[in-house]
Amino acid sequence: MKEIKVLGPGCAKCKKLDENVKTAMSEVGGEYDYEYVTDIQKIMNYGILMTPGLVVEGKVVSVGRVLPVRDIVDFIK
Repeated sequence: MKEIKVLGPGCAKCKKLDENVKTAMSEVGGEYDYEYVTDIQKIMNYGILMTPGLVVEGKVVSVGRVLPVRDIVDFIK
C-alpha cells in the first residue's frame, strides 16, 4: 500500500491538488494510505514553505504547484 499525502491548509490550489490526486489514484487502482494534511506544524516538518505539497512514500515530490493528473499518476506508479 503506497502512502500519499497532500500538504496544505485548505486553499483553492490545495483542494485542486487533492482532487487531482484522488483522480490519479482511481485511474491507477490499488490501495493507498491517503491523507490530506492541514496542520501547519506537520506541513513544516516536511521542510516545505509553500503549499500545496505532495508526498509519495515519505518523499516530497512537488511543492507550490498543482500537478496535473498525468504527472501524479507517474509518481504513484
